[in-house]
Amino acid sequence: MLRMPGELATSIDPKSLPAQVVALIGRLQQQAQVHAQELARRDREIAWAHVKIDKLNFEVARLRRWKFDAKTEAMTASQRLLFAETMIEDEASLRAKLAEMQAGLPQVPKTPKALRAKPRRQALPEHLERVEHRHEPEDTHCPNTDCGRPMQRIGEDVSEKLDIVPARFFVHRHIYGKWACKCCQQLRQEPAEPDVVDGGIPAAGLVAHTLISRFVDHLRYYRQEPINARSGVHTPRSTLATWGGAGGAALEPLYELHRRFILSCRVLHADETPLPLLDPGAGKTKKAYVWAWARSHHDPHPGVVYEFCLGRGSQYPVAFLGGKGPPAHEPAWNGTLITDQYAAYNAVLDAKIYPQRKSAACAAHARRRFEELSRGGDSASAVATEALRRWARIYHAEAAFAEMGHDERRQARQSVSKPLWDELEVWLKLQRTQVLDGTKIAEAIDYSLNAWGQLTLHLDDGAVALDNNLIERQIKPWKLGAKNWLFAGSALAGQRAAVVMSLVQSAKLNGLDPWAYLRDVLARIHSHPSHRLEELLPHRWRPA
Repeated sequence: MLRMPGELATSIDPKSLPAQVVALIGRLQQQAQVHAQELARRDREIAWAHVKIDKLNFEVARLRRWKFDAKTEAMTASQRLLFAETMIEDEASLRAKLAEMQAGLPQVPKTPKALRAKPRRQALPEHLERVEHRHEPEDTHCPNTDCGRPMQRIGEDVSEKLDIVPARFFVHRHIYGKWACKCCQQLRQEPAEPDVVDGGIPAAGLVAHTLISRFVDHLRYYRQEPINARSGVHTPRSTLATWGGAGGAALEPLYELHRRFILSCRVLHADETPLPLLDPGAGKTKKAYVWAWARSHHDPHPGVVYEFCLGRGSQYPVAFLGGKGPPAHEPAWNGTLITDQYAAYNAVLDAKIYPQRKSAACAAHARRRFEELSRGGDSASAVATEALRRWARIYHAEAAFAEMGHDERRQARQSVSKPLWDELEVWLKLQRTQVLDGTKIAEAIDYSLNAWGQLTLHLDDGAVALDNNLIERQIKPWKLGAKNWLFAGSALAGQRAAVVMSLVQSAKLNGLDPWAYLRDVLARIHSHPSHRLEELLPHRWRPA
């Protein structure tokens, strides 16, 4: 009977072999052990190298998209999913729990899709002036030579063409009559109306137009100058800058009241964005920041306020939310703050210092990390794609609660959204056991799990929004403006821009025409009683 080599080796007594053979066998065994250890080490290095290569491929693909593809937050991820050894017991437990939760999951209310309407031209607004042009035949007799009788008008066809007249300048002539008593030598005359620019030529409407052109249409003063010149009005850029400065200064008292109104809401959205600031001494620009604070997305009186700051440190939100002392005493703000988890907000949300404040995280930021990994075609992450499907169910449910009150929304979230969030948490924990540390998909999962308490805070408070998209939309005008302004000329100019844009953007949030609002406010603010100045805030304003 033949024996295998291994069996033969085990049947030989090493003591019966010569000493040289035993020594040779020992050396070979040691070499085999060293080779095995070396192979294991190389396998670990190769596995780690694959992880690093995938991370680099992801970054290279994203840079290529930034350079060549359409500009969008969601970029294709050139990364394949790497699976580690599964933890069998944990996986079985999590899968069983996930299956149990899915079985008892309530149905998300489905909104019936409206039938897709055929594209058609919208009717022109009714409030526009109509200039009629009549078109009738020169001869209204029957063209038939055998008839020639007069024809009767049986109807008409009407077509409308939209036209425009460029900005039309006109002059207000204020005539102040003088009345004198010849007997008493008394003179009476109405006092001059207060102007936005003391002793200047612009009326409130022109100052408002200048500010709207700069801060809403993002036209720099040197571009406004030739536009006005086409109407035969000479307005040097230095003059326009003077008008803009005077208009911003006139609005500062209203801005302070508006800031207090924003802080009166117990749920706030917060975000910040860089803005180049001219540094004359260095001959270049430096980075400043605009901090944005908005009332809750679900608040019936929307509003946003901006603050221009020289940095991005925690001292700025601490000062903004910290209240003020005498003479204008203002208590520190308390409530729920919705942020993107930037570290600077930790100082204002420290539970030991501010026990009445709560932190809520933005679900859109968590979702966006998976979206980046789901747009790679064949190389897209399967986990990220499935995560997006689960996020879509959560957002679909939230959309059904949009018109509800705070209490009703909280109850709906508890019955419909909470099971979806619980299922997502279990699923994320399960997937985390199957991906290698250091991969992009692992980072996306960790981001959500590490902020789970803040992400789900809205389930217990109907006034808290699901994400921070509201404040991100209010940041976009600054990004558009920076592309045209290039930089803020000074810290004072930056704060003046924050004053104007706070009121203008809040007016837009309340459905107002920003020019009509600003024109009326600038015309009234100097003569309006100071104790009733709140009547000019965007959410309370009524035209004079």
